[in-house]
Amino acid sequence: MAVLVPERVQTAPEPLPAPSSARRWPLPRPRRDTTPPLPRDTRLSWILTALLGMASLASRLWGISYPKDLLFDEAYYPPQAHELLTWGFEYNRGYSFIVHPPLGKWLIAAGEQLFGYNSFGWRFPSAVAGAVAVVVLVRLARRLTGSTLLGLLAGLLLALDGFSFTLSRIGLLDVFLQVFVVSAVACLVVDRDVVRARVRAMDGVPARIGPRGWRIAAGFLFGCACAVKWSGVWFLAFFAVLSLFWDRAAWRESGIPHPTRTTIRRGLPGALWSLGVVPVLTYLASFTGWFLGETSQGKAWAQQHPDTAFPFVPDALRSLWHEHAQWLEFHNGLSSPHPWESGPWSWLVTGRPILLWNPQGLTDSAGDQVIRYILMVGTPTLWFAFVPALLWLAWRIVARRDPAAVPVAVAIAAGWLTWFMNLDRTMFIFYMAPALPFFVLAVVLALQDVLGRDRADDLRRQVGLGAVCLYVALVATTFAFFHPVLTGQPLSHPEWLQRMWFPSWF
Repeated sequence: MAVLVPERVQTAPEPLPAPSSARRWPLPRPRRDTTPPLPRDTRLSWILTALLGMASLASRLWGISYPKDLLFDEAYYPPQAHELLTWGFEYNRGYSFIVHPPLGKWLIAAGEQLFGYNSFGWRFPSAVAGAVAVVVLVRLARRLTGSTLLGLLAGLLLALDGFSFTLSRIGLLDVFLQVFVVSAVACLVVDRDVVRARVRAMDGVPARIGPRGWRIAAGFLFGCACAVKWSGVWFLAFFAVLSLFWDRAAWRESGIPHPTRTTIRRGLPGALWSLGVVPVLTYLASFTGWFLGETSQGKAWAQQHPDTAFPFVPDALRSLWHEHAQWLEFHNGLSSPHPWESGPWSWLVTGRPILLWNPQGLTDSAGDQVIRYILMVGTPTLWFAFVPALLWLAWRIVARRDPAAVPVAVAIAAGWLTWFMNLDRTMFIFYMAPALPFFVLAVVLALQDVLGRDRADDLRRQVGLGAVCLYVALVATTFAFFHPVLTGQPLSHPEWLQRMWFPSWF
């Protein structure tokens, strides 16, 4: 009897175990990065940027010494800058308003050292700072949008803004705050792109990112901003958090698991140094003259009050801490009415500009009334676009998750929304100065969509380009129309009335 033997079933060989590295690190996820690449016209873009910067500087320097009077808060800062040159610290008279850190006054002092204690000397640094802000904004917008055209458009709009123009022709602190803030943000955006490229080169295996000079530079510039005015600290805090989110996004896009844990491990320590320690050291360094002075304001407080908390802290630091407490009390309690004060809700439409100069009783050779008016007012056709641009910016963030829109929105929140926290405080429109370049960027991002993204559609592109050129021409025309009331040029009464568009401008 035959025995049936079952056939041997052919089975597939068992797969070899995957390498440990493959089990540990999955394949990278598809990258969702939508940041546009930088254009290749590097040399041409720098030439055009330099030309725009020089034109901006020339426009701001023309007639900048007129009038020779101290305008608005020039009553405080140029004299204090002159005192810094004399003693190394502001002279304590017991009644002067020494309530801001010294760096901005040191920059004014540099102009006074070069050109003398006169109106040109204390206003020259402001003109330089305003022109530098235009240049930096061009480079920042170019990097965010991937377009040299849009970068130049952003710088041109800032150069044609009446508020920025006037701010760059007066010896106040806010123009220095503006240029330090926009420069710091630009450095952080470069750091974001450099880190993203380094992380992608790791092929899914996390390693040390390496030195981050751009982030250290941003920390230094944020420290300089705080050393001009304390409102710079909001930009530092907001962008320090955003920088960490950018690090996490870089790790996540590269397919590395646990991006949050990786960011904490490999990004947070360096961030604490770059965006924590470096700004603090920079801020303290701006008080070098105060530390060296024997009669600096509040310098002897710790010696006069030895029985205070933290006696182990050096007297100079305890005195400086107390001086800052006095400044904070002053700023929080600043609620006295002022004829040119305004609330942050009105800033977006330049609702209450600031009258800087208006001498009375002037007449021409025929005996007719002549009006010379210097009004710190934004170019209306630019500022009236801020609210629609903000709405469009929010749409780009929500609908597109647009990486170019996020830093713009964060800067606007840091430089504008934070002023809503203390509405009882006396405020002025020039407090908006550090946020203004980012409002301009919001307008440029809206114009980017007007221009059109699809280069293959020639008709769409031409129509969009025509609309953008028409808008820029309208802004330039409006700026030229308002130029006499930005520079104090003589106007007849009817000519002056033509430029007073709203009752709040009188």
